[in-house]
Amino acid sequence: MKSRKLWAALAAAGIIGGSGFMAYQLSYAGLPAQHVELDHKAVPLFNNPPAAAVQTAAVGGPNFSTIVKEFGPTVVHINVRGETTTTSADMTQVPPQLRNSPFFQFFQQFQNQQPREVPTEGLGSGFIISSDGLILTNAHVVKGAKSVTVTLTDRRTYKAKVLGYDTKTDIAVVKIPAKNLPTVRVGNPANLDVGDWVLAIGSPYGFYNTVTAGIVSAKSRSLPDDDMVPFIQTDVAVNPGNSGGPLFNTKGEVVGINSQIFTQTGAFQGLSFAIPINVAEAVAKQIIQSGRVEHAKLGIAVQTVTQQLANSFGLQTPRGALVANVSKDSPAAKAGLKAGDIILSVNGEPVNDSADLPMMIGLMHPGQAVKLGVWSNHRESTVTATLGSFGSNMVLADAGPGVNGHGLGLQVRPLKPTEEQQADVHHGLLVENVSGPAQEAGVQSGDILLAVDGQPVDSVQQVRSILKSAGKTVALLIQRGNNRIFVPVEMG
Repeated sequence: MKSRKLWAALAAAGIIGGSGFMAYQLSYAGLPAQHVELDHKAVPLFNNPPAAAVQTAAVGGPNFSTIVKEFGPTVVHINVRGETTTTSADMTQVPPQLRNSPFFQFFQQFQNQQPREVPTEGLGSGFIISSDGLILTNAHVVKGAKSVTVTLTDRRTYKAKVLGYDTKTDIAVVKIPAKNLPTVRVGNPANLDVGDWVLAIGSPYGFYNTVTAGIVSAKSRSLPDDDMVPFIQTDVAVNPGNSGGPLFNTKGEVVGINSQIFTQTGAFQGLSFAIPINVAEAVAKQIIQSGRVEHAKLGIAVQTVTQQLANSFGLQTPRGALVANVSKDSPAAKAGLKAGDIILSVNGEPVNDSADLPMMIGLMHPGQAVKLGVWSNHRESTVTATLGSFGSNMVLADAGPGVNGHGLGLQVRPLKPTEEQQADVHHGLLVENVSGPAQEAGVQSGDILLAVDGQPVDSVQQVRSILKSAGKTVALLIQRGNNRIFVPVEMG
């Protein structure tokens, strides 16, 4: 059987000066991590006045033209610019027979092997959720961008500010300095039925405000590496550049955000996936109100219940999520869950498949108490667990302003346990991107920030707190490989 790949349905992006389009894999490789400033001001979200339902034709299917006229102006085109690091020519473009040639290898040694930044450009879509310029899009559209430009349907163009993004759910919020903008109306994805008509608007391959339509093919799809989102599957034509654009129902309500396609060619092949708007709304509210996104965790590994396993555990039908492992000191362990238990429901909602559980738990709040219906020892019981936190999955960008208002220019995140072990450290922050003063001082992506002005740091909040009382120059303790060095950074 031929292998299949999921490709992210974002814009074609290529090295400036080149030509053609490039599709991006689900890993969202491409533009580097971004320097963004977080706006912690709470802004009302999805609090738009109700609008009259769009009328659809009684005969011959939905009247899509009415929806487009009414809500087409709420869809925007997003252009992102960034940089990627390269050290030499792309060897993958050289035929293997030439790559192994002694003459080719001889000349390769004279090429410049110094890393260099190459400009990149990408395209995507988004839609306006508040009249003062808040826009919803995909995280993979803006992740790594050095600059983001938004173009409205009337061709007005604005420089956009990325308020933040969450990579686990692929949601991002950006803001433009505009007022009295048209806004979308939000629907309920739960009211969608398989077979319902849906409509997408976006910028595939840079063609602004392209409209495509189809039907809902399936609901609550789980995709590889995206176990927290119950995707809406459609057969709406979605191509690179549609990412971040809205999926409308026949009432003109947004029910999803077009995010990914299933393809063997890099282009549309009849399978597209949208993030339910209720998932996006919950994440966007966290980004706008607190500048971070937290997901809950139970602390277990689960697997699918097959008929054979159901028979073994005395369950009549194969359903639920079989607990394969329980993490030590996790919420699940404290609640008494153990390997071999089968979780059948969460707060009364049935868990039909193991893929349902991560979605249900991950979109809840840390600290929330949940009632789990559990099949254990050939009988069903109820267990209450208090959920823990996965921590922030949003890339927190600039480490904060100094006393003079200028940013340090570091995008950092907490170290994972495996990264701490590899680096042989017990605290610190991983530098994911660097610009401005820190870049000029010699800090690089991949460095570990251990301390600021002699004070150890474990969080972005600590860095910001230290910088508030810092002078014009701060000393960063950086670990690079096995070496540690203090790097003075001029803040002014």
